Amino acid sequence: MASVIFHTARQIKASGGMKLFKSHRPDYKDGEQSRDFIYVKDVVNVCYWLWQNRPTSGLYNLGTGKARTFLDLVTNTFKAMDLTPNISFIDTPEDIRDTYQYFTEANMSKLRAVGYDTKFYSLEAGIEDYMQHYLIKEEIW
Repeated sequence: MASVIFHTARQIKASGGMKLFKSHRPDYKDGEQSRDFIYVKDVVNVCYWLWQNRPTSGLYNLGTGKARTFLDLVTNTFKAMDLTPNISFIDTPEDIRDTYQYFTEANMSKLRAVGYDTKFYSLEAGIEDYMQHYLIKEEIW
């Protein structure tokens, strides 16, 4: 499975633009569907911390605790590529339209309660790091 940034950068490189789903709900504008995007380096840091600190066994949510829009993600990917954003909106496919999630955000209280207090990369910083150190160099593993 490849990251959303990887797929975004590939679409931008191939076409010069990015297509996002239109909103089919009146309470969300096009591109404002949100996810709790987390950088893989943060996931690794949490896994390492859990291994080192051995808190009570259980299920822990993992995200940043702050949902961001797909429009934020795509705009910042263009910026990290030093390109002017070229974003268009397409209909959400009908077969997923009724079940498409418009908002997801991890509740990080359980992980924080057991002592994990490291700050997560911001969406902007994670995209910048990933693009500049891996994707622009085309170091795909």
